[in-house]
Parts: sequence; C-alpha cells; structure tokens
Amino acid sequence: MAGSSNSGRIRRGLGLIGALVLLAGLAAGWLWRDYRLFVDSPLGIRETAYFEIGKGEGLARIADNLAARGIVAKPMWFKVLAFTQGVHKRLKYGEYEIPPHLTPRGLLDMFVAGRVRQHAVTVVEGWTFAELLAALARHPALTADVSQKSPEEIMALLGAPGQAPEGRFFPDTYFVTKGTPALEVLRRAYGKMQAVLAQEWRNRAVPLPLASPDEALILASIVEEETARPEERAAVAGVFIRRLSSGMRLQTDPTVIYGMGAGFTGNLRKEDLLRDTPYNTYTRPGLPPTPIALPGLSAIRAALHPDGGTSLFFVARGDGTHVFSTTLEEHQRAVDQFQKR
Repeated sequence: MAGSSNSGRIRRGLGLIGALVLLAGLAAGWLWRDYRLFVDSPLGIRETAYFEIGKGEGLARIADNLAARGIVAKPMWFKVLAFTQGVHKRLKYGEYEIPPHLTPRGLLDMFVAGRVRQHAVTVVEGWTFAELLAALARHPALTADVSQKSPEEIMALLGAPGQAPEGRFFPDTYFVTKGTPALEVLRRAYGKMQAVLAQEWRNRAVPLPLASPDEALILASIVEEETARPEERAAVAGVFIRRLSSGMRLQTDPTVIYGMGAGFTGNLRKEDLLRDTPYNTYTRPGLPPTPIALPGLSAIRAALHPDGGTSLFFVARGDGTHVFSTTLEEHQRAVDQFQKR
C-alpha cells in the first residue's frame, strides 16, 4: 500500500511539474511573440518626432526618455533589443528626426549609426558680413561662439588675419547638426568661396582690367547689388569693365550706400553722391577697397565673363530690368523716361 501511495504522489508531482513547464513554455512563447511584435511594428507616432540623446546618457535613460515622450511603448523590450544586438553601448548622442511608422529596430539602427538631424543654414546672396553674423546668431541649431568677437578676430580664427571679411563667404545652403559652432559655418563658407573664386579666376575671359581674384570679387559684389536679374548680370559687368578700361569712374550707387553705413536712411540724395568716402565711386576712380556684399556664382561669372558691346550706362526701368545706353545723351533720355517720370 505504501508503494502505491508513493507512486501516486510521484505522478501528481510530475503532473504539476509538467503543468508548470507548459505554463512556462506558454509564457515564454507569449513573451517572445510580444517581443517580436514590438521590435518589428511601427512605433505608432502620428507625425515626425524630434528626440535628443545627451552626452553620457546610457541605454536605460534613453529608453525611459523614449517612453516618456510616447515614442516607444515598451522601454524594457527596447533595452532587450539593444542588448541582444550587442549595441547597448554604441548609441550616439545628438538630435534625431524620427519619421512616422519607423520600427524600434529601425530606431535603434538610427541611434547606432548616428544619423542625427541635419539643419539647413542658408547664406543669402547680397548679404553683408554684418547681416550674415546676425543670421547665424539667430539660428537655433548653432552655438553663438562668434557673437562677441570682432571681424578681425573672426578672420584670424579662420586663418586669414588682416583680411577684410566682407564678401568672403560663399552664398549657399550648409547642413549642420544641432550645437555646431557658428564659426564652423563661416569656415565652410569661407573655404568654398576661396575654391570657387580660384576656379572661376582660372577660367576667366581675357584680357580684363582686373589684377587679381580679389578685384574680381569686388566687382562681382557690385554686380550682385546692381541687379537681381541673372540674365542682366553679364551686361552690367560689361558696363563696369568698359568703364574701368577707359578710366571712367564706376559711379554706382550701391558702393556709396555701403560707404554711408548706418547713415543711409533709405533715400540716396545728391549730397550723398558728393560726400567722399573710400567707397564713393562717384568721387574716387577704380574699384572700392573691399567687396560690398556676398556675390553668388552668377555674379562672379558675370564679372569674369562680361558681355561685349559699347554700353557705358544703364538705368533701372522700375520693374527689375535696366535700359543700357552707349552715349550720355541716350542715357539721359532713358533717365527722363524711367526715373524722372
């Protein structure tokens, strides 16, 4: 009888163990299914989310922050995913742009690859150096590391001590990550202008009354300010090239306005044209001492490939275009028609 009792207890114990094993297997299967469903299902965010990993933040902190932002529903599974992939210590800091319907696996790949968000910084044709600095100071992705520095200090940091900064930065759109120093944007724009100007100078039309790439840059900045019409820039440059070649003064209003600085209130008067400054091309022959704005590629090419012809004058029609004239008499008639009217 005793043996029969022991045998029953063993059977019952085995049955209980079997049940527990079955339950454990079912639980493990459910957990595995839940994990697989999590890692390969969309995050569920309805619009692009922006998330930042700070320097020194570990996986646990990152997962918790993702959950707090509603980006990841199950932070535990995100941690498990990172550990099983062997990348839990390889998540890179920075700001990330997370598109809708990305999966946790895709999100982890983004963090490991360091595919941080890129911010556009646009440097606009025709800006002065002061306007460029102001725009960089306002940009939310940049650190204002040059806001308290003088133009001379900035140029020294760029490896060009003693060089005037005006016109030296190529207008373009530059992409940066959050926290990029403003000086880095200036460095890239300065380097690109140097490269573009050197290339365009090598390919210039000859002969030209321009002694150096710097003089070409100065003329290009004037062309940039005189017309916003790309199709007119070579014609405008042609007028100035012929004036330089014949010893005529350039007599261009944008240089006078630049030389007036804060004294210009929006209305250029006759007495302003007679007031001498280093930039007054009505009172001084030749080119001004520096560029007056940032010229784009079109203006640089126009300065180095001016239109031929005989025109020595031009006047604005009032619609953005200009009338070009060869003689002073023709020019005066155009002034009477389009300006005095």
